Amino acid sequence: MEIFDLSMIWAGIIAFAVIMYVLMDGFDLGVGMLFPFAPDEDARDVMMNSVAPVWDGNETWLVLGGAGLLGAFPLVYSILLPALYIGVFLMLAGLIFRGVAFEFRFKAKSSRYLWNWAFAGGSFLAAFAQGVVVGSYIQGYETEGLAYAGGAFDWLTPFTVMTGLGLMAGYALLGCTWLIMKTEGYIQDWAYGLAPWLLGAVLAVFAIISIWTPWVDPAAYERWFAVIRWIWVFPVLALFFAFQIWRGLRKRRQAIPFLATMAMFAATYFGLLWTRWPYVIPPNFTVWDAASAPESQLFLLIGMLFVIPIILGYTAWTYWVFRGKVRVGEGYH
Repeated sequence: MEIFDLSMIWAGIIAFAVIMYVLMDGFDLGVGMLFPFAPDEDARDVMMNSVAPVWDGNETWLVLGGAGLLGAFPLVYSILLPALYIGVFLMLAGLIFRGVAFEFRFKAKSSRYLWNWAFAGGSFLAAFAQGVVVGSYIQGYETEGLAYAGGAFDWLTPFTVMTGLGLMAGYALLGCTWLIMKTEGYIQDWAYGLAPWLLGAVLAVFAIISIWTPWVDPAAYERWFAVIRWIWVFPVLALFFAFQIWRGLRKRRQAIPFLATMAMFAATYFGLLWTRWPYVIPPNFTVWDAASAPESQLFLLIGMLFVIPIILGYTAWTYWVFRGKVRVGEGYH
């Protein structure tokens, strides 16, 4: 393998874009899922205002990852889209409902409750659909030649439903710890009270999926248990960061629970990637099988080297400008 393997570089770029999306859009999806359980309408105003300046920028990473995937690994689209049409459509529908609710809720009067449900429902739907897609990636796809050969609903199984619920719980925990960091008073107290329950739900689902995965994917069992390797550092790190979340909540830290939740997500995500590496379309196609021509990858890579620093720069600037607490009666609408 060449040191400067373009397929490897592109796999790293797309993996980076995906984890950035999961971490940065995950918390605002989580805020949306917590909407129905908020103490009152003032709390909902604060919750939405806490993510209003950043939510659309966070979704840039989804666009970047999707565009890079199409350019660098076109076979992924030709196989995975037919396999996941319905799941991807549900995810996009949920994101659209959320986006529209962001713009209309603050202007609505008598219909505000409808936009509350649109924001919450879109968040639930998008988070669940993303979790189902992750579950379908773990269980693999039935292919024939270079085409998808499975059914329209092969993506929907008891295992993928569990991964969907697990990602919903994880996003809700991200949203809850975000609110701890960004709010104060009774809203922050409400988030402190809810976070330990969400952490417990995440750990329970994590345990169930960890036990279930070898039955769904024998190759995962081989990679994890045939020989004890350094891959075990990822679940150990995930549990370590889960302990830091619990400790931070107990000591009523404000930033540590959110940062530790993001770190726990990252450790779990990299453990999943290593479990499936180098298969980009499991169980048959590696990143090299799915790659486009080297000339195409190089052309796209030159552009990406300019785009990624710009996105990182304006993202960091946005979070810096809108740092600090969000209070009742304050906002950006």
